[in-house]
Amino acid sequence: MHFASFSDFMAMGGYAFYVWLSFGLTLISLIGIIVSTRMKTRSLLNELRSKQAREERRKAAQQMENTL
Repeated sequence: MHFASFSDFMAMGGYAFYVWLSFGLTLISLIGIIVSTRMKTRSLLNELRSKQAREERRKAAQQMENTL
Protein backbone atom coordinates (compact mmCIF):
# COMPACT_ATOMS: atom_id res chain seq x y z
CA MET A 1 0.00 0.00 0.00
CA HIS A 2 1.38 3.38 -0.98
CA PHE A 3 0.49 6.60 0.77
CA ALA A 4 0.46 10.01 -0.90
CA SER A 5 1.82 11.81 2.17
CA PHE A 6 3.02 11.24 5.70
CA SER A 7 -0.34 12.36 7.10
CA ASP A 8 -2.07 9.73 4.94
CA PHE A 9 0.35 7.17 6.36
CA MET A 10 -0.44 8.28 9.90
CA ALA A 11 -4.20 8.12 9.19
CA MET A 12 -3.84 4.54 7.87
CA GLY A 13 -6.83 4.84 5.58
CA GLY A 14 -9.17 5.75 8.44
CA TYR A 15 -8.06 2.92 10.69
CA ALA A 16 -5.26 4.79 12.44
CA PHE A 17 -6.73 4.44 15.93
CA TYR A 18 -6.86 0.64 15.73
CA VAL A 19 -3.54 0.24 13.92
CA TRP A 20 -1.53 2.50 16.24
CA LEU A 21 -3.31 1.15 19.32
CA SER A 22 -2.33 -2.40 18.37
CA PHE A 23 1.28 -1.32 17.77
CA GLY A 24 1.34 0.50 21.10
CA LEU A 25 -0.12 -2.40 23.07
CA THR A 26 2.29 -4.82 21.44
CA LEU A 27 5.25 -2.59 22.28
CA ILE A 28 4.10 -2.18 25.88
CA SER A 29 3.65 -5.95 26.20
CA LEU A 30 7.13 -6.67 24.82
CA ILE A 31 8.73 -4.09 27.13
CA GLY A 32 6.84 -5.63 30.07
CA ILE A 33 8.12 -9.10 29.18
CA ILE A 34 11.70 -7.84 28.93
CA VAL A 35 11.53 -5.97 32.26
CA SER A 36 9.88 -8.91 34.01
CA THR A 37 12.48 -11.34 32.69
CA ARG A 38 15.38 -9.13 33.76
CA MET A 39 13.93 -8.66 37.24
CA LYS A 40 13.36 -12.41 37.66
CA THR A 41 16.89 -13.17 36.41
CA ARG A 42 18.40 -10.71 38.90
CA SER A 43 16.34 -12.19 41.70
CA LEU A 44 17.41 -15.74 40.86
CA LEU A 45 21.07 -14.76 40.58
CA ASN A 46 20.96 -12.99 43.96
CA GLU A 47 19.32 -16.03 45.51
CA LEU A 48 21.98 -18.30 44.02
CA ARG A 49 24.80 -16.08 45.32
CA SER A 50 23.19 -16.10 48.75
CA LYS A 51 22.94 -19.90 48.78
CA GLN A 52 26.55 -20.28 47.65
CA ALA A 53 27.78 -17.89 50.35
CA ARG A 54 25.74 -19.75 52.98
CA GLU A 55 27.20 -23.08 51.84
CA GLU A 56 30.75 -21.68 52.03
CA ARG A 57 30.11 -20.41 55.56
CA ARG A 58 28.78 -23.83 56.57
CA LYS A 59 31.84 -25.57 55.15
CA ALA A 60 34.18 -23.14 56.91
CA ALA A 61 32.34 -23.63 60.20
CA GLN A 62 32.48 -27.40 59.79
CA GLN A 63 36.20 -27.31 59.07
CA MET A 64 36.72 -25.11 62.10
CA GLU A 65 34.71 -27.55 64.22
CA ASN A 66 36.73 -30.52 62.94
CA THR A 67 40.04 -28.85 63.87
CA LEU A 68 38.96 -28.36 67.49
